[in-house]
Amino acid sequence: MVDRRIRGDGLNWRKSSVSGEGQENGEDCVEVAATGRSVLVRDSHAPRAGTLELGSAEWRRFLARILDGDLSSR
Repeated sequence: MVDRRIRGDGLNWRKSSVSGEGQENGEDCVEVAATGRSVLVRDSHAPRAGTLELGSAEWRRFLARILDGDLSSR
């Protein structure tokens, strides 16, 4: 589910250290924050555009697909 309400105040948003700061070349980058029962995912370039909320099982499946290369756009 994508939540377009402004969320994130008080959450510990994190992004990969390999994403760097500034992303001058336009590379994709997301941030994640744990809420206790779910994980929120948002675009680091447009944090107020909305969040994707994943339950713990969905989050594990999402990470597994990333690690397997299933979501690679390249």
